[in-house]
Amino acid sequence: MSFDVSTLSARAIRDGIAARTFSAAEVVDATYARIDAVEGAVHAFNELTPELAREAAGRIDAMVAAGEPLPPLAGVPTGFKDNMNLVGTHTTCSSKILEGFKSPYDCTAVRRLLNAGALPIGKCNMDEFAFGSSTENSAFGPTHNPWDLERVPGGSSGGSAASVSAGMVAVSLGSDTGGSIRQPGALTGTVAMKPTYGRVSRYGVVAFASSLDQIGPFARSVEDAALVLNAISGHDDMDATSVREPVPDFTATLGDGVKGLRIGVVRDMLELEGCAAEVRSATEASVKLLEGLCAEVGDVDLPMSQHGLAAYYIIGPAEASSNLARFDGIRYGHRVAEPSDVLDLYMRSRAEGFGPESIRRIMLGTYALSAGYYDAYYGTAQKTRTLITREFEAAFERFDVLITPTSPTVAFKIGERAEDPLAMYLSDVYTIPLNLAGLPGVSIPCAKCGTSGLPIGVQVIGKHFDEATMLQVAAALEGALALDMTPPAFPLHRRSS
Repeated sequence: MSFDVSTLSARAIRDGIAARTFSAAEVVDATYARIDAVEGAVHAFNELTPELAREAAGRIDAMVAAGEPLPPLAGVPTGFKDNMNLVGTHTTCSSKILEGFKSPYDCTAVRRLLNAGALPIGKCNMDEFAFGSSTENSAFGPTHNPWDLERVPGGSSGGSAASVSAGMVAVSLGSDTGGSIRQPGALTGTVAMKPTYGRVSRYGVVAFASSLDQIGPFARSVEDAALVLNAISGHDDMDATSVREPVPDFTATLGDGVKGLRIGVVRDMLELEGCAAEVRSATEASVKLLEGLCAEVGDVDLPMSQHGLAAYYIIGPAEASSNLARFDGIRYGHRVAEPSDVLDLYMRSRAEGFGPESIRRIMLGTYALSAGYYDAYYGTAQKTRTLITREFEAAFERFDVLITPTSPTVAFKIGERAEDPLAMYLSDVYTIPLNLAGLPGVSIPCAKCGTSGLPIGVQVIGKHFDEATMLQVAAALEGALALDMTPPAFPLHRRSS
């Protein structure tokens, strides 16, 4: 039986298996054949897990043979960011300090996705400990954008994004602390979603910033993203920040359109310096399309959100410096040989194990929390966070969803911003305010850049725990755009250093 697994949706894969058009085992074989063809050029994965995938496929095929009803994501090839634990795999966070570390337990979101029938294909490359916007900070080498191998896929979940964009898996999971799902989604032409903080359990994810992190899906369509969200959402007793909020079927309203919905265009964000002209025009064109679908469109300004970047780079590193203190060469992870004393063990293990960006953020966070500076920096950043949250709340009194660009530019070249951390940090200027406010957001492809042909993403922002309306708007826009987001063929022998 011949089929192209690299283009099938999650629903099409599940339905094909249910109809016995092909088997889950054949899906696994086709998936790894696709990976063999393109992974050498892209480097989306840190580890492949064919034994786990074939075991899962065997269970699905046994259900088909027995005539049992299949779970919603039966046989769907799935990738997981390498900061998510799964027994039988390594969890390295793309860092030398955790190189070779074996997962001792399962991440709740990963386990829920596997219980829904997904096939675990591998662990995806990322910026070390999720510190970055390009997936260049991995200790195991950068991931390459399938649309142009000389460019970044975004970050920190760049491997998860590239694995879907390149057709190696149908869906994947990433984590989003300041835009690390949505920004690489925009740069790779995939649908990428961050749920409301607390919607999805964080248990089993190696923490970057505990008050900001959230797990979410990459997919080829809004419907596939909604199917994944159905599977991973819900309260978890193992996560104190997980909420007891009812979980609707997020696919139920995808076809309801936008007639009568109130859509706010965040005008001051759209006009920020640094927003490329083609990104601005693509966002405005998307708004025009929604207006043509009978949505009520208006402008809104969020002036405090422009300070989100500054607040984030105090709060995020402060929490990271605390969370990463556990990696000391004593309990687990990298340990230097023959230390002179405990302090030498601690200092040299961390110096050898952490990369430059991790060290930069640990130092920044430690400084922000130090005596004499806590109130001036961390305290002020938290007050700013509160003001940003209230500003969004006021905006949602007038509108059902808000619209901004996802990234101010298309994918940039590998190494282009490596020596300019500030330019790199500005990649998340549109996404960070949502993490500070705990809001859901989804990026969908809305255009291809006229000069480079690279994808451009638009961000739809929803109210707290109203992912359903947000996805409804995204699905309507996706249908109106009807874009083909298959990356151009690339020479498989090429690989930038």
